[in-house]
Amino acid sequence: MSLTTTTKIVMAMLLWALCFPLITAGLQYSPHLAFATLRAVLAGVALVLIAIFLRRPIPHGRRTWLTLCVVGVGATSLGFVGMFHAAEFVSPGLATVVANAQPLLAAMLGVAWLGERLAKVGWGGLLIGFAGILVIALPQLANEVQDGTAIGFAYIVLAAVGVTISNVAIKSIAGEVDGLFAMGFQMLIGSVPLAVAALLLEDQSAIQWTSVFVVSLLGLALFGSALVYWLWFSVLEVVELNRAIVFSFLVPIFGLTIGALFFGERLSAVQLFGILLVIVGISFVNLKGRLQDQLSKI
Repeated sequence: MSLTTTTKIVMAMLLWALCFPLITAGLQYSPHLAFATLRAVLAGVALVLIAIFLRRPIPHGRRTWLTLCVVGVGATSLGFVGMFHAAEFVSPGLATVVANAQPLLAAMLGVAWLGERLAKVGWGGLLIGFAGILVIALPQLANEVQDGTAIGFAYIVLAAVGVTISNVAIKSIAGEVDGLFAMGFQMLIGSVPLAVAALLLEDQSAIQWTSVFVVSLLGLALFGSALVYWLWFSVLEVVELNRAIVFSFLVPIFGLTIGALFFGERLSAVQLFGILLVIVGISFVNLKGRLQDQLSKI
């Protein structure tokens, strides 16, 4: 994996980690679904306009558009509903931890749907990384289980399932369509169910266009959605899903760091050990093929 690709992945994970604090800040001034809809529409429009300006080819073909619909419903509709509602019940650091404990499922779907291969040491790395996520989350789980966390977890699981399915779908068309148009259109497609639900279930006049809300919305739309999905699509054009998705384990590390810096959350020795496990897991999954095969025979 090249340095450029690795940098893109790390940048994408950092941007994803920043989403939960921005959501938490913006939800003070807007209903959940309206906020999510605005984020999706702004991100989609931004990407499509850039693609038009750069004269990129428009996606075509039934399979491509069906896949974009799957991505839109999974990543944008389900993903945004889960993230925005979860932010009401759990802390930003913990939400980021649970939401991104999905590389195992993505790797399994990658094998079944995409035919990707992962050596035994790679699966071991995924398990070690997942163990690190559990170690990181356990202290907060014990402290917050009485504070409505179960409801928040349900929303996060919904988001994680949607994002996992969408990642596999994205990988299936990566390299076949333009990334700007693909990610822009999936955002716009995914915004339709969100908009319908927002109009039916929420009072749109409740939105308060304060400076905090505008900054949160623009940050989420332009950096936490448009930029991050373009980066992620470009990564999946050149890297197998199971090697790229394991970097999602970095998001909790970034998320807990943000929580410690801005939300008064503390990192314990146990969580630091979990972070070490995550780093080891990522390293194992991304070992070079020959070394993976040698270790798998041990």
